[in-house]
Parts: sequence; structure tokens; C-alpha cells
Amino acid sequence: MMKKKSISSSKASLVLFLCQMISALDVPLDSKLLEELSQPPTITQQSPKDYIVDPRENIVIQCEAKGKPPPSFSWTRNGTHFDIDKDAQVTMKPNSGTLVINIMNGGKAEAYEGVYQCTARNERGAAISNNIVIRPSRSPLWTKEKLEPNQVREGDSLVLHCRPPVGLPPPIIFWMDNAFQRLPQSERVSQGLNGDLYFSNVQPEDTREDYICYARFNHTQTIQQKQPISVKVFSTKPVTERQPILLTPTGSTSTKVELRGNVLLLECIAAGLPTPVIRWIKEGGELPANRTFFENFKKTLKIIEVSEADSGNYKCIARNILGSAHHVISVTVKAAPYWITAPRNLVLSPGEDGTLICRANGNPKPNISWLANGVPIAIAPEDPSRKVDGDTIIFSHVQERSSAVYQCNASNEYGYLLANAFVNILAEPPRILTPANKLYQVIADSPALLDCAYFGSPKPEIEWFKGVKGSILRGNEYVFHDNGTLEIPVAQKDSAGTYTCVARNELGKIQNEVQLEVKDPTMIIKQPEYKVIQRYGQVSFECIIKHDSTLLPTVIWLKDNDELPDDERFLVGKDNLTIMNVTDKDDGTYTCIVNTTLDSVSASAVLTVVAAPPTPAIIYARPNPPFDLELTGQLERSVELSWIPGDENNSPITNFVIEYEDGLHEPGVWHYQTEVPGTQTTVQLKLSPYVNYSFRVIAVNEIGRSQPSEPSEQYLTKSANPDENPSNVQGIGSEPDNLVITWESLKGFQSNGPGLQYKVSWRQKDVDDEWTSVIVANVSKYIVSGTPTFVPYEIKVQALNDLGYAPEPSEVIGHSGEDLPMVAPGNVQVHVINSTLAKVHWDPVPLKTVRGHLQGYKVYYWKVQSLSRRSRRHVEKKILTFRGNKTFGMLPGLEPYSSYKLNVRVVNGKGEGPASPDKVFKTPEGVPSSPSFLKITNPTLDSLTLEWGLPAHPNGVLTSYILKFQPINNTHELGPLVEIRIPANESSLILKNLNYSTRYKFYFNAQTSVGSGSQITEEAVTIMDEAMASRQVDIATQGWFIGLMCAVALLILILLIVCFIRRNKGGKYPVKEKEDAHADPEIQPMKEDDGTFGEYSDAEDHKPLKKGSRTPSDRTVKKEDSDDSLVDYGEGVNGQFNEDGSFIGQYSGKKEKEPAEGNESSEAPSPVNAMNSFV
Repeated sequence: MMKKKSISSSKASLVLFLCQMISALDVPLDSKLLEELSQPPTITQQSPKDYIVDPRENIVIQCEAKGKPPPSFSWTRNGTHFDIDKDAQVTMKPNSGTLVINIMNGGKAEAYEGVYQCTARNERGAAISNNIVIRPSRSPLWTKEKLEPNQVREGDSLVLHCRPPVGLPPPIIFWMDNAFQRLPQSERVSQGLNGDLYFSNVQPEDTREDYICYARFNHTQTIQQKQPISVKVFSTKPVTERQPILLTPTGSTSTKVELRGNVLLLECIAAGLPTPVIRWIKEGGELPANRTFFENFKKTLKIIEVSEADSGNYKCIARNILGSAHHVISVTVKAAPYWITAPRNLVLSPGEDGTLICRANGNPKPNISWLANGVPIAIAPEDPSRKVDGDTIIFSHVQERSSAVYQCNASNEYGYLLANAFVNILAEPPRILTPANKLYQVIADSPALLDCAYFGSPKPEIEWFKGVKGSILRGNEYVFHDNGTLEIPVAQKDSAGTYTCVARNELGKIQNEVQLEVKDPTMIIKQPEYKVIQRYGQVSFECIIKHDSTLLPTVIWLKDNDELPDDERFLVGKDNLTIMNVTDKDDGTYTCIVNTTLDSVSASAVLTVVAAPPTPAIIYARPNPPFDLELTGQLERSVELSWIPGDENNSPITNFVIEYEDGLHEPGVWHYQTEVPGTQTTVQLKLSPYVNYSFRVIAVNEIGRSQPSEPSEQYLTKSANPDENPSNVQGIGSEPDNLVITWESLKGFQSNGPGLQYKVSWRQKDVDDEWTSVIVANVSKYIVSGTPTFVPYEIKVQALNDLGYAPEPSEVIGHSGEDLPMVAPGNVQVHVINSTLAKVHWDPVPLKTVRGHLQGYKVYYWKVQSLSRRSRRHVEKKILTFRGNKTFGMLPGLEPYSSYKLNVRVVNGKGEGPASPDKVFKTPEGVPSSPSFLKITNPTLDSLTLEWGLPAHPNGVLTSYILKFQPINNTHELGPLVEIRIPANESSLILKNLNYSTRYKFYFNAQTSVGSGSQITEEAVTIMDEAMASRQVDIATQGWFIGLMCAVALLILILLIVCFIRRNKGGKYPVKEKEDAHADPEIQPMKEDDGTFGEYSDAEDHKPLKKGSRTPSDRTVKKEDSDDSLVDYGEGVNGQFNEDGSFIGQYSGKKEKEPAEGNESSEAPSPVNAMNSFV
């Protein structure tokens, strides 16, 4: 029998070798086979689902696919066919589905915003891409606002709001000062996740006028700056310390939802003096190890790769010496769909069976849907061999026409997954892909693997033969692998020869021959040996080998598993390694490695180097500084510098560093000029005009840098025209009638001469005007007044000095100042979608009337009155801003059954335009809130009275109330549920025919015509049956108990009299007798048959007998309750009974063993305790 490895008998997988070969995601097909076999399309590359593009660059939407024949491509946009031939700005790459949208030559990125999907199709099926959402990035300017100075008392808290403009993607926020230095942050001052700057308490050093918030938009590589914020701290003595309060988040609790796999960020920032310290805990659990990090001085809790197990309550605690404050954040981890089993390509032969499985998980659990060739499977052409069973498609007795590409879509509210998997039905005779007569060489006694890579459909059966006329190979000396490979576990010399592989299926048969040669192993017959050598001696290691005559060996020597040092002292011979003039660095392990094309052997030996006779130590140090610096060959733009090196101090000089000083512009400051190799002592230096140069030289060796040389003589270069113009030229108006031109001034030595000035020129764009120019001093700003409002200008700034002008500068485009928009949006329409959401439309204003950069539109809306109450209240206007040239927007969070008004205004960089006429709209009814209260009163044996209040928010006209109730038994199990509908005008109800002494749970809610609102719950109990209550008799009213108590009181009185008489006689107090007469009640439990108190010790009745009774439920009297104490006898433990202290002497032993009890009660002595004292 042939031995086989891992051969699955289940037809469910049916993923043959071809499935791994032809899948676009696995090993590619053999090139020759690829040209012959048909294959459905496979998407190999596509753009991301959420694709944010740069609006200044061309948009490239990738879609690449492979298949046989090559697929054709088509696109949809927003769910409809996208005809790229009708749009001159859109092209498709040849032999590809990738779209290129030409933005740089006139196209606008906003016009191509939408949802795109690519389809790759050939005669075998159609594959589709993900839905690719194209959105252009946005980096809007900061809205101008008037910022009032912040005056804060020392020790108070402060929050500086950033409120950055909304960009896409969101910007990165940081705070800096006017000098572009980041503001220092600490436990006291830190930036929140929202970008605001929080001060737990302000100090006098916080006073400054340049708190500036910056927003960096990485996608467009732009940075926007908020206007500086001024803070002034005034001191009051003394400064009042304060216990912590939370600045963010507010309140005692909050919630947060995060998605599985994301980073969870929780933040707590507190005010207080001294500065509070933040601590984080997870209620009912531990913070996850190895995934928890603390940032922003422990104010931010960061958990990476969150999972559903991370859901729970997280508490932050802010503490200082005066107290603490805390906040609980309830975290819920949801999950977008993720694969458990993604569908895989399936290759079948006609008549075979197979399955496609698509399993995904998520929170909430995703919905699974199937498509065939991009069409929902429910409306796709029928295939009798196909059956859909939830997340599985089952194929039975497939035919060639069953080839298709299937798509599995797993989606929930947080996202979706889309996977293509093709079913390819092929009928192909066997092919062998291993080259004919391939030669295999192995070493004797090692495994031999002979390949027979094959393909066929149905899957061929493989057989091996040895020799031309040999029989089929069988037996334990061979292993036959699923991929056709023949393994000979231990190859011997007689294993060499010709082997034949035969592949056959029902469509044909093919064979192939390979050759096997078995070689002798390589051996080291004389290995290197351990050596001990004296320093500066010579040592040799031998390595003599024996190998197969047909193999060519190579010998490599290693030291400590690394290459031999590049040193001429190491001599490698044919059979040995010799080291001359051995040093301490040569100590180590030397290995001889012999390699052939088939095997490798090695042997090692250790070399130990011992000390030689001592020699004087060599002192290594940094070099001495160079000297005698000389300048020669002075020209306008160059000079030659030469010097003499100092002593190198036993370490060769590796290089020289040349520095220069500008005595005219920056005296005393040395700058790096250049450096040269240590063998060079002259250098030609390039110079700039109008600089008073001095030079110095520093020598460098392995030990370090020398001191600088003495400076050279000074050399003042001649002046010249400026070589360059100022950079970062901009034109932005600050008022409606001006243009502010700014630039970055040239540095000192960039001026190239005295008298640096700037020629500022401007003219209105697209108007045939001459340039207007003005020459200004060495400043960085010029204001042009009297300009029209918001028109483009061409601007240029040119540098000049006393010798002339710099080259002609390039032009930039700027705009004069903006003014408020002139007109309001017209044709405002409101479409009410539901009771809490409305959509507003408006016509855009003409761009000429905007008079500035269009920022967007603002919608002001406010509630006029509630239609259910007809009562007006304080009007709280809400504002929604819609960026860009949008003409519609959604109004969320409306109250049901209410009357609203709204108006719309256009916004530019200057501010808001006039408002449109107020538009009135009404919201429909919604479900009510819960009733304001539910009270249950007047309990009787079989009835309860319910009273309730109207819902705080009816959200419409109430139609009725729904009451549900059910009994609760002693084990807290719920009984059957009863439901009652009550008219809306009722406010109370008497429930009758209830069970006595029974607890009921009530659920109560109100209804409108839309539906039921949230419910309020309450519990109540009917009273006990009077007959049963009469059986609960108070023990204190029983005659026998009263008589017993009188007897006990009499005995106590007699005992007190006896004690008093004996004390007056001066006799010793017989402690032992008293102990015998008053045995410790703790060791005398109540008798089981003594039913005196049994009626009141029932575990289910927790009512006390009487005030003062201390009898525990286990029918024993606790020692701490015992009345057997000297205190009860009138004098207490400190009473002195006679002059010789006879009582104290006899009683002291017990007092040491049992300390005086401190649980004395101010209540009357318990008769039960008194009785037990005399048992």
C-alpha cells in the first residue's frame, strides 16, 4: 500500500491544487498554463473604502483585476452607471480599470465627490470592488472672532478654548507662542483631547498675551492659526486652596462607544489647588495589561486594540490634600464586521459538489447577503446546481455554465465587509509542470524529494515508477505527498537512477521522467585543536577534509561566528589558518566551515592569548590645535586658507573642521563652513559679499576634537547686488478697503551690501492696469489703502541695496479685504422628515454678493412653542453651520409636536450676511416620555391605589395609559403579567381582587397615536391577613412570663443584700462561690425543649421581642450581654471592699484573663440575661 500524507476524504472542501495555483491571492499560475486556462475575474488592487483626496491634485481611483480572458471594466457612481466617455476630465488607464480624474487642468474635486464601485467582467463572471467613497480634503480658515482678555485670580482654574475649524480629515491641534515655541505643559497645564488648554490652577507666570492655538491639516500640509489669547493673572493674598473639581468631563457619569480594534481614549482633567493627581481604575475588574498606557500626565487613559471584554465602567479619581472628585465613564465596545471564515475561490470539475462559506462576526451581529456576478442572488439568473443556506452556498452536480463570481457582504451599522470568491468549473486533462529529465542530487543517508507538480480537472491520480520498465513504487521506504512529490526518507547509493511520474484522470494520462544522483558526504578528517599562545607569537589551525570527487568544496574560516578581520596577519592556506604576531584581540573561537552545493560541515577550536613581557603604555589623547593660519588668493567670492597641524598625540588626525565668524553682522558667533580630510592643510573657501570674515580650524581624531585654533586675519568682501528676493510673499486684506502685503525679510549676510530695502509692487488682476510700486525700508509689511472690496491682486516684492536690485521676483496672487455679505439666501424650504429631524433647502446667493471667501451657510432655528401645551418659553436659538457652497442641511434633535422658526445666512471670512425671512414649520407627534411619577397608596388585603402624573414631555396628544403588573414570590420569581388600558384623562386607579400579603411589580407608560413611550416601574405589597396577624402574640403579655420575671427580680434583691452584709463585716469575698453560683452563660445554651422563646426566634421574623431584649436567634446568650458583672452589684470593678484589699487579691486573676467588658447599655437590664445569670 502507498503511504499518503494529509489526504482529506471530505468533498466539502474540494479545493484542489489548482485552487491554490490559480487564485490571485496565492501562488501564480505557471505562465504556459495561464495562457490556456479560463479563469473568472479577481480584484487584485483597489482604493480604500474611505478615500480622502487632495483637491489640488488629480484623483486616481484604483481598480486592477486579473482573469482569463482579460476582464473589461465599468464603474458606477452613487449607484448609477458612470459613463466616463461623456466626461472629458475622466480617463481609464489602458488594460486597467483605474480611473484618473484630471483636476490639475480645470476640474473641481468637489464635483466628483461620491460613492464609486468598479466591476471587472469576462465570460466567466463579474467581480466588484468595495464602495469607494471619494471626499476632497478640506482645511478651512479660522472664523474671525473678537477675543476678550482673560483676567483670572491666582489659584483659580482656567480653560482656553481652541475651537478649530472643521476639516477633513480633522486637524492636529497644538499651542505655541509668538516665537513659534511650544507652550510648556505639566500636571497643572495641559491640552485636552478637544484641543482646549486647561489650567488646574493659574500662577503669576501664566500671564502672557500670546497663547495661540494652531491647527495642522496634514493632508493638505497647511497650518491655520487662531488669534492670540491674552491671560492676566492678578494675585490675592492669601491664595485659597481648593479641593478638586472636574473640568472635563462634566457631571458624575458619561458614556462612550468605541469600536473593536480601535484605540480607546478616556480623559479626565481636574481643577484644584494644590494641583490634583489623577488615578484610573476599572470598576469590577483590572485595566488590561500590556495594552494600557497613560498619557498627558495620567489625565488620558489609552487602551489599544480594544475588544468587547474592555466594556465596563472606568473611574477617574482626582485627588489633592483637601479631598477628591471622581467621574465614571461607561464604555461600550461595539464591532464592525470582521471575518471568521471569508469565502475562498473554488475550482470544480463538471459533476462535482462544493460549498462557499461566508462567516463574520460583529456587534451587533452582521447581516450576511450574497450576490452573483455583482447582482443580488435573489434576482440573479437561476442555477439549479446552487442552493443558498444562510452564510453558505451549496453546489451540487455543477456544470461548466455554473462558473461565476460570488460576493459575500457582511454589514452592520458600523461598517461592512465585501469578499469576491469565484467558482470555476474546468474539465482539463492532466498536465505535469515539472521540467522533463530534471536532475536531483542528494547526499547519501539524507532525504530525497522528487517533484511532480501537476494539474488536471478532475484531480489526477499520481503514480511513481523506477526505471523504464519498473513496477509501481510501493512500501514503507517511500512517502507519497498530496502535491505529487515522491520522498525517499533515507537515500542510499543504490537509490540513484531514473524515476517516472504518471498523472491520469478520466480525460487523459501523461508521464514525466526525473534523474536522481546520490553523493558521498563531506567530512573533516583532521579538525582544529585548542591553542594557547603568547602575545606576539604565531599560531596555526588545521582543517583537512574528504569529499565526493564530483563536488567542489569551499573552505571558510570564522572568528567568533563572524568574518576574519581584514588583516594581513591572517594567512588562509589550503588546509590551515595561520595567525602571525598574535595580539589580545585575536583571542576567541575559530571555526572551519566546509561547503559544497549539497552539504556543509564545520569544526571549531578556541585560541587563548596570554600576556607577554610588559611594555610601556602608550598614551592617546586629542590632537593639539592647528596654528599659523594664513589667507592667500583673496578674490571677491573666494579665498584660500592654509594652516599647520598640531601634535596628533598618538592618534592620527582624521579630518579638519573650518568655521567662520561674520564680524560685521554677528560678531562673536562662529558658524560651520566646511571640513577636509586629515591629510589636507589647505582649502579653497567660497565667500558671500559684504561679510567681514575670520576663520579658525579644529583638528579631529578618534579620541575627540582639539581646541579651536587662533582666528585668522579678517577679510571684508566687497558689496554686491542682492542674490535673492524675500520669501513667503502674501497679500491678504484686513479691512474691506485695503490690501496687506507681507513677506519674510532677508537675513543679515543675504543683503550683500548696505542700505537693504524692498520694492513692493501691485496691480489689480485681470484689469489692464500698470504696476504701482513703492520702496520701503527693511520691514516685512506694507498696507495698500483705498482698494475695492475683495478683488484679486498680482503682487511682487524685490530686494535692493545701495548697489542695485536683486533679480526680478516672481508674482503671487492676493486679495483685498473682505466685507460682510450683501444678500440673504432665498427660497428657503423646510421638509419635515420625522418628529425630531427636518431638512432645510435654500438657493445659493450670487458669488458677487458674498464679497469674500465663501465659508458656508448658517442656519438659525428655535422652538416657538409646544403644540401640546400651548405655552411659550424662553427662546434658545440653535445654530448649525454647513461648510462650502451647500444648499441643504439636516436639523437634528427637534422636539416632537412643536412649532419652530428658522432663517439662513451666508458666511464669509468677515462674518455673516443678513438673515432670510423666518420660516415656520411644525414637527409631528412622537412617543411621550415616561409619566412624571407613579405612587401606590392605601394598601389593603386585596387592593392598591395607583396615582400618577402627566409625562413631562407628552410629545403629542395622549390617547391612553398602559398598566402592566405581576406578582413576585419569596424567591423573587415573577408571576403572570396582567395588562390594563386606562383612558388618558384619568390620574388614579384602584386595583381590586389582589392577593393578600403579596408583592406586586408595576410597569406604567403613556401612549400617543404614534406609539408607547418609556415606562416607569414601582413595587408595592398588600397587607397581611388579619387572622394570621392575631396569632403573632407578644410574649411580654403572657402571665407565666410576668411571674417568672418577678421571681428573678426577687432573687437579685436577696443576693444584693447578702453582698452588702458580708462587705460590712470585713470578711473576704468568696469569689469561687460566686463563680459557681453564677456560671458563665456563654457556655450554657438554651435547651431545645425550652419553648419559652422559641416562638420569637424564627429566622423569617426579624422583629425584636421588646426594647432591651438581646436574645440572639441561635438561642444562646452572648457573653458581652451577661449581667454577671460587679457593675450590676452597685460598686463596679474599682470598688474597694476592705482595707487589706482581700477582694482585689482574689479577683485579680480573672480580671487579667478576661478584660472588663465595654458593651454596657443604657437600656434597662434584660430579664432574659438576668435569668441566664442564675441558671
